[in-house]
Amino acid sequence: MTYELTAPLTRDAAARLRAGDSVLISGVIFSARDAAHKRLCELLDAGKPLPLPLEGSVIYYMGPSPALPGTPIGAAGPTTSYRMDAYAPRLLALGNLGMIGKGRRSREVVEAMKEAGAVYFGATGGAGALLSRCITSAEVAAWPDLGAEALMRLEVKDFPAVVVIDSLGNDLYDIGPRQYHERHGEK
Repeated sequence: MTYELTAPLTRDAAARLRAGDSVLISGVIFSARDAAHKRLCELLDAGKPLPLPLEGSVIYYMGPSPALPGTPIGAAGPTTSYRMDAYAPRLLALGNLGMIGKGRRSREVVEAMKEAGAVYFGATGGAGALLSRCITSAEVAAWPDLGAEALMRLEVKDFPAVVVIDSLGNDLYDIGPRQYHERHGEK
């Protein structure tokens, strides 16, 4: 089933999704990689405000290439998500409801997702040029000194992704191979 979602997400919207569902995300999302995540947690440690609203937020683990003339952003493919695993539980506890990236997540992140009612979306690696077509505007929200790893505010329209881990902790990386083996009589 394909769902059309608006970001920021609501808890009800996140709760309806199941591992394996296709989604088209529209609205405002933020991009942040490990350097930006580290700075977010440093601000939290210092008791300072964050440069993005966490409640219902969707964070895309992405570092874009430079924009071509007349485009808001260059190629915008996902990066490997486990590099954010040290920071994600803290952001999830403060209202982050969606993460977009590629690859497996740690058990700690999955448990934090279940507690928060959050979801993890997979975007297709290697398709950054195509995914960038779904980004209608991009602006640096914080830390321009980080270059491609700066925190960015993105407006997206029909950004395609798959629910990899749902708010119940169901993980497509576990479910998919099991279903394949069941269908093909393999163990």
